[in-house]
Amino acid sequence: MERLPTRLWTDALIRRAQISGAAAYVLQHGDDERGDVLLKIARLDGTAAIYAPSMDMDGERIFLNLAMQGVGPDEASVDEYVQRARARDRDLWIVEIEDREGRHFLTEKVES
Repeated sequence: MERLPTRLWTDALIRRAQISGAAAYVLQHGDDERGDVLLKIARLDGTAAIYAPSMDMDGERIFLNLAMQGVGPDEASVDEYVQRARARDRDLWIVEIEDREGRHFLTEKVES
């Protein structure tokens, strides 16, 4: 399946979050066409989650909740992961959503 340009996909994600009453921000602007997106969900209570893109067995884009790899739920460990990811990949988009309910607003499959 053809992927949308990252900038368009990111704009749509932010819009879905805002329409639902959450705040969403681009923390790092990556490559407009093909950059991957790291998604941080801040629950505004000192906890957070981080979602990273991956591929399933059918080649479809999915997102992995990195809690299963020991990242989070404390926001400090999520922020440390984000900083390491920023240093590794300058084409990476980093989007933060602030939502007390912890909603990610992804339309892709999410594995927890």
